[in-house]
Amino acid sequence: MQLEQGEPAAGPWRVVPLGELVEQLHAAGDVSGRPRIVAIDGRGGAGKSTLVQRLLAHVPRSAVVHTDDVAWHHSFFDWAGVLAEHVLEPLRRGAGVDFRPPSWVERGRPGSVVVPAGLETVWVEGTGVLRSGLAPLLDASVWVQVDRRDAGRRLLDRDGDSPEQQRHVEEWLREEHPFLLREQPWSSATLVLAGSPVVGHVPDTHVVLAPPVAP
Repeated sequence: MQLEQGEPAAGPWRVVPLGELVEQLHAAGDVSGRPRIVAIDGRGGAGKSTLVQRLLAHVPRSAVVHTDDVAWHHSFFDWAGVLAEHVLEPLRRGAGVDFRPPSWVERGRPGSVVVPAGLETVWVEGTGVLRSGLAPLLDASVWVQVDRRDAGRRLLDRDGDSPEQQRHVEEWLREEHPFLLREQPWSSATLVLAGSPVVGHVPDTHVVLAPPVAP
């Protein structure tokens, strides 16, 4: 994989069933009376959302919180306090979550960020969730390592290639790279998962894993 400067290549890679990934993440944190909170982090375009959809299907009593929802029209990365106070801390108390971020109210976005109580696992997905300031509130984590070329193509496929969207992607990348270099989430993740092809496998049923990489 062609990685961004400063991110070490993970490995050795091995193919495992999706269920084994879930077992390893559940084994990483012993919880009682509340859901297990698992962070899914990776660069924009790494494949985090696709992974989470597979995890939701594999663990029926689970739900996902997308940091993009919490930070909608707020900030690319300055949202840790909002996520901690209104989502992670209630979950760790065993409570459910029903939170309307201030920007949703201001801009008239309907609905709210909802997580019912009594779940087995809550997946918290988004670039920047695996950071030192949130680490005490997380039970396990995955860093999705991706080829920078794959990530760039996926961002444009997802967001479009209009001049406005290209500027948005450029602004995102200008903040993403230094933030991740500071936090180095790949070194503290429970597991690293390949978000680009590194070895043949069946994506619907298997994943490609490696241990965390050194800072």
